[in-house]
Parts: sequence; C-alpha cells; structure tokens
Amino acid sequence: MKSATVNRKAFELLENGKIAARIAHLQAKTAEKHEITKDRIVAELAKIAFADIRQAVKWGSTPLDTTSENASPNGLNIYPVALVPSELIADDIAAAVSEVSLTQSGVKIRMYDKKSALVDLAKMLGFMVEKHEHTGKDGEKLAPTVIQLVPVSATNDHSANPSA
Repeated sequence: MKSATVNRKAFELLENGKIAARIAHLQAKTAEKHEITKDRIVAELAKIAFADIRQAVKWGSTPLDTTSENASPNGLNIYPVALVPSELIADDIAAAVSEVSLTQSGVKIRMYDKKSALVDLAKMLGFMVEKHEHTGKDGEKLAPTVIQLVPVSATNDHSANPSA
C-alpha cells in the first residue's frame, strides 16, 4: 500500500468516533499505569531547561602546567576540568545529564538540549501558541490560491524575463 493510501485510511479511521474514543481510552490507561501527568512532564522539562552545568562539572581558572613532558596539546593552555562525583550531584541536575562517557581525550558529559526543553515548556504552558488557520475571514472557507501560468514561446520578447 502506498504511503498516501495508508495516511488516508488512518485519517478515515481516526474520524470514526468509536475508534478515536478507544485510542483516547488506551492512551489515558497507559498514562495512568505509568503515572504520567502533565505536572510530571512539566517538572522533568523544567529540570532540563533550568539545569546549571556547573553543578555537574567543575573547571578551574588557572591553566595547568603545559611545559612538562606529559602536557598536551601543543603547549596550549589547558584548564582543569572535573566531573562532580555522581553521589554529590542533585537529582534535578542528574535528570538533565544525557550522557557521561570516557573518550580517548578524557571524560565527556553532555546535557539534554536546554532550548528544546524551554520551547516544549512554553508550548505546554500556553506561552507559545501554534496557529493553524482552518477558516478564512469571518469563518468562511479558505479561498484557494490561484496561480496563472503564462506560456513563454521562443519568439516572445524576453525583456520582461531577466533570466532569459
């Protein structure tokens, strides 16, 4: 079945009130089973949105000695960086950490995307409203956009068309 056909059939099924009600019931049941609420979602997003990486990583203001034989790279100033031990990181900060891994150059820490969390929060709390126009002026049907195509022949003057 083609993708367009699948999408059309899915839309038709969702238009059926009984099917839509059943889907809504199953979604609510799953949310209840896992204790997923809007408040919990907002709380988790807030942890990511307002996390301060300085609560998970410490770095110094004095460069390390780069003159010793173990110094690298290329004699550049290297500032000390250290992860805060996991048992000392607050739960709210730990929830914002997406990855801690050991690489060839040291330990890498990655936080979840702060901007995405802020946007999601703003949408959930109604600070950003996505507008989808489904009607025209005064609730009338939207007028279709009409584009008139004008054929250009080889004998026409192309002065009106700068690309010709």
